[in-house]
Amino acid sequence: MSKIVDELYYSEDHEWLKLDGDEAYIGITDYAQAQLGDIVYIELPEEGDSFEKDEDFGAVESVKAASELIMPVSGEVLEVNEDLNDQPEDVNEDAFGSWMIKINLEDPSQVEELMSGSEYKDYIEED
Repeated sequence: MSKIVDELYYSEDHEWLKLDGDEAYIGITDYAQAQLGDIVYIELPEEGDSFEKDEDFGAVESVKAASELIMPVSGEVLEVNEDLNDQPEDVNEDAFGSWMIKINLEDPSQVEELMSGSEYKDYIEED
């Protein structure tokens, strides 16, 4: 059973979002990292890059597959978790402790379109 953190928001693309005022941290879910297997490389954007909701903002490569990272909401990248360049396996060890990017929300109302923890649990059980 994949770990789910109730206080977070979730996308159908298996990204999580943690709100911090008008800012948010984004990473991939425990379910996503388990499906990918051992992560060997993570491609992340640059600080200052802006992305629209549903746009690719990077990629995760594992020994089994490569997967695009999809923006759950629109925003500008304020910070990138540089630790993941050298230690991408941190995502396998703690998907919710290993955020990928911190953004400034362009439209905070987009968060309401994301799933709650219990909705995401139901979503992955159907998968």
